Amino acid sequence: MSEVAPPSKVEILKETSRQFRGTILEQLDGSIVEFSEDNANLLKHHGTYQQDNRDVRGQGEAHQIIMMVRSRIPGGKLTSSDLLRELDLCDEFGNGTLRITSRQGLQLHGVLKNNLKATIRAINERTTLTTLGACGDVNRNVCCCPAPLRNDPVRKAMQKLTDDLAEHFRPKTSAYREIWLTDGVTEETKVAEFKAIEEPIYGTHYLPRKWKIGVALPEDNCVDILTYDLGLLAIHENGQLKGYNIYVGGGQGMKPANKKTFVAVGQKLTFVTPEQAIPVSEAIVKVWRDHGNRSDRQQARIKYLLRDWGLAQFKTKVEEYYGTALPEPHPAEPYAVEDHLGWHEQGDGKWFLGVNVENGRIKDEGSVRVKSALRAILTKFPMDIRLTALQSILLCDIAEQDRATIDAILADHGIVPADKLLPLHRLSIACPALPTCHLSITDSERVMPKVVADIEVELRKLGLQDEQIAVHMTGCPNGCARPYSPDIGLVGKARGKYTLYVGGNVIGSRIGFIFKDMVPVDEVGKTVAPLLAYFKAERQPKELFGDFCARKGLEDLAARSPSFAS
Repeated sequence: MSEVAPPSKVEILKETSRQFRGTILEQLDGSIVEFSEDNANLLKHHGTYQQDNRDVRGQGEAHQIIMMVRSRIPGGKLTSSDLLRELDLCDEFGNGTLRITSRQGLQLHGVLKNNLKATIRAINERTTLTTLGACGDVNRNVCCCPAPLRNDPVRKAMQKLTDDLAEHFRPKTSAYREIWLTDGVTEETKVAEFKAIEEPIYGTHYLPRKWKIGVALPEDNCVDILTYDLGLLAIHENGQLKGYNIYVGGGQGMKPANKKTFVAVGQKLTFVTPEQAIPVSEAIVKVWRDHGNRSDRQQARIKYLLRDWGLAQFKTKVEEYYGTALPEPHPAEPYAVEDHLGWHEQGDGKWFLGVNVENGRIKDEGSVRVKSALRAILTKFPMDIRLTALQSILLCDIAEQDRATIDAILADHGIVPADKLLPLHRLSIACPALPTCHLSITDSERVMPKVVADIEVELRKLGLQDEQIAVHMTGCPNGCARPYSPDIGLVGKARGKYTLYVGGNVIGSRIGFIFKDMVPVDEVGKTVAPLLAYFKAERQPKELFGDFCARKGLEDLAARSPSFAS
């Protein structure tokens, strides 16, 4: 009989933390510079990460401790008041910018430790949002196609399911309220014998690691559900929702030095009716909760359980937890993506406008003043807001007579309309990376504009500027901006150097392959250039760049690239 590996340090911490309390409350005052390692780990479950300013690290100055605070926003849906208040908070407590994440959330950066409680409390009291469930070993933000198409029963059902999933998997611990939403030490925290709140889904240990869910359509996989632990693909006929194909085992994080880690796209498990979607999802989560790896966090994702068991065994166990057999999946697969930018009719006489926000960073810089533009529009026209997984923003419920005014405000603030942007710009995303992320090896967001501009130069030389090509970039291998599955992926490998992946696609249904390692940021454009020229010369009718690279393969592409001759 094989010996069972002991639980990891984080597992022991979770079990003994009194449902994520630890000693966070005691360390909130200014008596210490930073949170302890244990409390920093627990803080993730409250929606915040301890970081430091990497630009000053190692320059003889003390670490400048700062916090990132993430709001959970199911389906990216919020009000104009929510966004305006978050913009106020980025000025009051953050670094003056607000960031749209690649999973439809919002992040405040640069929050000082002494302002952390005030920040989290303000999000809960001034907005309809919360940070609970945005991070940590629980279900995180549930993503969904955000297009606000009215009188569309399929999208209405999808977006309701998103809200229901978010609520169903919301952690029940009262620690969040005690620490952030009350004044000082409460009577409950003084009690010697801690009384836990029952967590019927998470149990006493919560999940082995983070859990991500997304909901999409075959014709619009704009939230990349195949990169998540659990994806639900809406199957519909004649305008009516029939149910969902469930995918399991997607995941973008890996450790190149650990050969047991890998990137994966989700595998199609079963078809469920709308009524079955939540109970079957719960059964899947519970199987992973009970059988996921709790001794090695680098192996603690559902994709590794699927590797060890195989899809058939995993499905059998899910059926056991659910209580009955599950059918084979529907043949439908994701086949297209909409970025939802530009003007679109909503179906109720009003319009929505998708505004590109470069790398999701809402700020005023130079002639491009996104932050001021949004303030001006939302103050004049209160409206609902949707965030996209491509880090853009949708302004909703706009009357026909207000369109010209909104266009003028955006133009006055230097914002380029969607119909003037190349697909390359509309489909590019990047993670924050330096200087705030403590995991980052190199830059991502700060250099992405240059990378995109360099690739654009090569596309224009070849007359390929209108091609649909997605470029995703991260500052490390953890994959927050999903760099392994687009046409071109860039993953930080060393300071200023990246691993270049090609052969994925816009819909995120295929993992790319490494074309070249250690590519300097200044050489990304010219490294890709010969591949683009080869693509133009030998593509098949209507073939896209990622599909071309996948068809040709590494050996063939390398033979056409001068960079491999040296």
